[in-house]
Amino acid sequence: MQAQLREKAAELAAVLWKEHTVYRERGGGVVIRGEHVRRWISLAPTGGKDQALVRAGRILDGGTTAPARLEVVVELSAGTSELAAVCRRLLAETAADSGPAAPAPRRAPRKGRHTGFGSWVALLCVAAVVGFWAYSVFGSLY
Repeated sequence: MQAQLREKAAELAAVLWKEHTVYRERGGGVVIRGEHVRRWISLAPTGGKDQALVRAGRILDGGTTAPARLEVVVELSAGTSELAAVCRRLLAETAADSGPAAPAPRRAPRKGRHTGFGSWVALLCVAAVVGFWAYSVFGSLY
């Protein structure tokens, strides 16, 4: 199965990108890295006969790989062009997902008091508990 994955990965790599690196993963899968497009494709065994799990992700600054954003199970008996079409779809969806994140909405600055009513109630409750404790410990002395 691993030899079949390696062979399919080499064929896919040649179809997908002119510049690529193909290497074996620890789990027995094969990774195709396209450094110039900052994307990667992984083919891993699924346990099913003649099937592979295809995952796609981004390559981050510094060359580290981000976790897979998308994955799909494919039949290895399908032709290289069909597998390449699946990979291109995954890569396109990965590229669409990787747009710059929208900035988080900022809260408007508060005007006036900084301590709200709920905070004052909590402080009064804590002071009352400390007062009752002090009275129970020291109140019997006098």
